Amino acid sequence: MEQKLPERRQRISTLGQIGLQQFAPYLMNRIMGRYNATLREDFRKQGLTIPQVRTLAVLSVTDGITVNDLSVYTVIEQSTLSRTLDALEGQGLVRREQGVADSRFRHVFLTDDGRALFTRAWPAMHDAFEAMFDGVDDAEYAALIAILQKMLKNIRKHDI
Repeated sequence: MEQKLPERRQRISTLGQIGLQQFAPYLMNRIMGRYNATLREDFRKQGLTIPQVRTLAVLSVTDGITVNDLSVYTVIEQSTLSRTLDALEGQGLVRREQGVADSRFRHVFLTDDGRALFTRAWPAMHDAFEAMFDGVDDAEYAALIAILQKMLKNIRKHDI
């Protein structure tokens, strides 16, 4: 028996009809652009770039993941991530190791210096996060997270 896909609710079809202030992808890009711009100067003083801090942040939570998975989690293209990892490794902040089970995969780990540097970078990230959600209560925040997770599930190409 053939399964029918659920019908999608038809939304307004043109950007002009929707308007930029009602177009979620535009708003998400603006928010992340402003968040990154807020942090960029602080990170520059520490000798770091946004991709480097993003990499350190992901590794602080999921240390030892493959380069491929790190690319997905950090939302950094492989070529940029490779240069980012080269720089971080050169500074002694991360190390790459061949996989034990499969030597084709390289795993990335934070060094103690990398963890310490991320610990110093985190307060600025947290302050910017708090400012972004000023006036948003816990229920609104939980609803937003649930919606974003549903959206990611709808569009993702990876299981992570």
